[in-house]
Amino acid sequence: MLNPQHLAVFATIIRAGSISKAAVQLGCGKSLLSRQLAKLEQDLGARLIQRSTRKLTLTEIGEQVLHEAQRIDTALANIEQMAGQHQQEVRGRLRVTCPVPAVTRLVPVMMEFCKRYPQIDFALQVEDRLVDLIAEQIDVAIRVSHLEDSSLIARKLVDSQRILCASPGYLAHAGHPVVAEDLAQHACLLYISAGRAHDEWTLLQDGEVKKVRVSSHFQSNNGLALVAAACSGAGIVLIDKLIVSKHLQSGELVAVLDNYQLPSGSPVYAVYPARDWLALKTATFVAFLQERLFTGV
Repeated sequence: MLNPQHLAVFATIIRAGSISKAAVQLGCGKSLLSRQLAKLEQDLGARLIQRSTRKLTLTEIGEQVLHEAQRIDTALANIEQMAGQHQQEVRGRLRVTCPVPAVTRLVPVMMEFCKRYPQIDFALQVEDRLVDLIAEQIDVAIRVSHLEDSSLIARKLVDSQRILCASPGYLAHAGHPVVAEDLAQHACLLYISAGRAHDEWTLLQDGEVKKVRVSSHFQSNNGLALVAAACSGAGIVLIDKLIVSKHLQSGELVAVLDNYQLPSGSPVYAVYPARDWLALKTATFVAFLQERLFTGV
């Protein structure tokens, strides 16, 4: 197979007028260019240049090859320029994946990033499954908990905070819990994992651990479903603050028992494939996520 670099060298030699001058332009030795030219002629099975002590003369096939070689030389230069621009400017498409609960927080930050960098566009893939970043050509994934995968790099964004909250309507009807033990008398919305409802909630106050067994008439394995139930007045939910931050800001939900501390939720990471170099758009977006995604959360 022909080496495109050898064709580009051939074009440079003809443009310079000699191998010596081409070597100066390219910053390499004459012997290297001579070997590359000889290899090109060997691969083509034809002599491209008639050499003399005074000048280089193209053969008939050399003239034909030169025309194509010049096109390749130009294309290679354009590719180098394009790649350089991409490493100097934040531009291009960013393919991102995130779990369903992160959507309401992530999308506004993505739109803010687009305003700052108008040559960026996003393709967002919302999946609760673990997407194969390399096979599906994903630039950045938002993931909860660290993954032991040497082909991926994980940048920690935050230890997600947890919160107890309910709708104003529910609290007006059922009253505000005052101490942790009051939760046992309230309707609570429970998360299910591995077929088991998490019906024991842990709260901390002044170094003292309180464990409360709660009851529920609504359970789900999906955080957004629990939030929707809470917003409709179904009860009190224990949830990552990331998921309900907008609802808290709008007043749809309000915090309860906020004089207690809750165990941290799972860490949230920006994950991307390990490569010898990281595209500027990806590095800039990850840094932006670290700065903006959890501001105020």
